[in-house]
Amino acid sequence: MARAPAPHKQMTMDTSKTVAASGSSEAGESCWSCGEMRAASFCKACGKVQPPVPVNYFAFFGLPRKLNLDVARLEREFYELSRKLHPDLNARADKREQEWSLEQSSLLNDAYRTLKDSIQRTQYLLRLEGVELEEQSKSATEQARASGEIKKQVVPPDLLEEVFDVNMQLEELRLQKKMGEDDPALIEEVGRQKLELEQKYVAQLDELKGYWNEWDRAFDSGNEAEQRQARDKMADTLNRRNYIRNLVRIVEEVLED
Repeated sequence: MARAPAPHKQMTMDTSKTVAASGSSEAGESCWSCGEMRAASFCKACGKVQPPVPVNYFAFFGLPRKLNLDVARLEREFYELSRKLHPDLNARADKREQEWSLEQSSLLNDAYRTLKDSIQRTQYLLRLEGVELEEQSKSATEQARASGEIKKQVVPPDLLEEVFDVNMQLEELRLQKKMGEDDPALIEEVGRQKLELEQKYVAQLDELKGYWNEWDRAFDSGNEAEQRQARDKMADTLNRRNYIRNLVRIVEEVLED
């Protein structure tokens, strides 16, 4: 696993250091217009929009790869950058700068949407660390059905027994509905199982928050072994959480059918 950028002592947002934080050797550090130190998106000296360079979303905002961040401060930074990068402000610039403005604004929006949401932020960090989660989404299920392919879906070991019971109940409920029968006791039992799954889903967010703290401490100390451990724990928790979310959706569909 590639070593993360050098740790920061505080969660600051200094966009003047964005290019250096990205680790991109192609970016350089000088503004194309005035030659002063530049950020990844615009020059603080002359205000010119800069050509897009390969940076991750954390680096775009001048952030270290940490998971506990000040969302309110991220929002303020987003609006400040939006005012500087908005294409309307560069309407009289040459075509090249207009295109840069559009690209930078698009990158800004994508980065903000991802980082402001704690789950998307975690998933994005895991992708940067080379970890792809199992796809449990509704769209993945529908795509698998349409293509005839088997969706990548592994039942978490600690949920095997519970998932087996739920699936048995759902199969019985489907059969009853098909035959036009109604079993209030079975419907009540399936509803109870759904509630338990939803409670597990909520509890796993608290579990995940604990791993964010582990990751951030390991990042600050530069301990790559502990970073890998925290990374693997987060991936496992998200896979279990996503599986439960998908199962709850299936239960709701059967109950509402």
